[in-house]
Amino acid sequence: MNLLVVCIDTLRADLIDDPAVATPALEACARRGVRFTRAFGEAQPTIQTRRTFFTGRRSFPWRFQFDTRGLGGSGSTGWHKVPPEQPTLAERFVEAGYATGLVADTYHMFKPTMNFTRGFLSWDFVRGQESDPWRSGHLPVDALARHLPHGPVDRQRHAGMTQYLLNQRDRRSEEDWQAPRVFRTAARWLEDNRDNRPFFLWVDSFDPHEPWDPPPGYADAYAPPAGGGDYIFPQNFAGISEAEKERTRALYHGEVTLVDRWLGFLLGRLDHLGLREETMVAIVSDHGTELWDDGRFGKSAAHLHPYNTQLNLILMHPRGEGAGRAIDAFVQGHDLAPTLLDVLGVAHEPLDGQNAWQLVDGTRTSLRDHTVTGWGGRASVRDDDWNICFDLGEAGGAPQAYDLARDPQEKTDVAAQAAEPVARARSRLEAVLGTSLPWTPPQGAGHATVAPLRAWAQARYGQGQRG
Repeated sequence: MNLLVVCIDTLRADLIDDPAVATPALEACARRGVRFTRAFGEAQPTIQTRRTFFTGRRSFPWRFQFDTRGLGGSGSTGWHKVPPEQPTLAERFVEAGYATGLVADTYHMFKPTMNFTRGFLSWDFVRGQESDPWRSGHLPVDALARHLPHGPVDRQRHAGMTQYLLNQRDRRSEEDWQAPRVFRTAARWLEDNRDNRPFFLWVDSFDPHEPWDPPPGYADAYAPPAGGGDYIFPQNFAGISEAEKERTRALYHGEVTLVDRWLGFLLGRLDHLGLREETMVAIVSDHGTELWDDGRFGKSAAHLHPYNTQLNLILMHPRGEGAGRAIDAFVQGHDLAPTLLDVLGVAHEPLDGQNAWQLVDGTRTSLRDHTVTGWGGRASVRDDDWNICFDLGEAGGAPQAYDLARDPQEKTDVAAQAAEPVARARSRLEAVLGTSLPWTPPQGAGHATVAPLRAWAQARYGQGQRG
């Protein structure tokens, strides 16, 4: 049996159920496969989740005993390579005789000191996403200003947007956008390796992560332009109008629909090559994002609610086992690796995660009665009744408690009236940490550095200069 995994960054888990957002390919996957409706991150956001996916080992509690020099300011809270003693999915599959491939534009995976390519016979880094230092040159200030609210353009603060716009300046047609390039490259890999069965291909699409910059027409299907330019990096801004907020949501929804269309293209190629009936397909995501749910755009450790912490997880067995089922038992990111290894019959030692396919074949009805999710300096402990969030460094744990029966949208903190649930959640969190709160991660060889483009912009333009 072959294995195809598609990881989609920043895909909210509630969109597949939203009739207002066009996701026909994802909806078809849910009908054809098993959808886990209460999948949550174990460690988030981007690199932390992928390291967990790749190894089946917990990334939280955080470890810092690795060189992170060159990561551009991400040398903390779990932003580091796969530890050398932890085998990856690709290493396990290649040793079992699988042809392994990686196609990704998630540039964090390819930064200095990272080693997410371990075990892949071939890997293709599709350049140009977000702050990927790919293209250089001069960007006129007007090109930046059209994506910013009125006011001075700060070249240093918006160095990442500058890099992205330089990367994308030669686009001519939809096929030149990032998601189409990723999925077309993955389709070519399938064509090249159809005779190398069994194979394992990991496809990693950074879209619909910011910048929310879909091709013409995609956002217009959801909301018209609000005047001026589109705010493709919306988390930077406050005080925008309701029309601008609606347009910004439309940009995100347009990106989701773009990714969905090209996911459909890839799965169509799998069918065309006659590989579907012998290929297990997994659709996963690393986290979601806020669409002004609580007064802002973008993901945040401050808001450990499902729009940020819930994962998409759909498994499509080639024999159609469990097709159309929705499993509401708790699963987490570190369950992915043991599930895939067990379904495909690849031996492994016990891992931190568990085989979620047992929930499909009836071997088990539950894997756990709660989840623990770490993000930056905070953590969420969730069970059937409560979501309780802690600041790890606070002596009292600084909890926020949400009663899910009375407050399913998690809007009202009732920690003051929830002493027993808070104490139980703290005990569960401390069991994962291996110590009592407050908790400070161990320090080691981390070397946080400023991204070169930001350092150059600071040296050249200084704070707040237009240039």
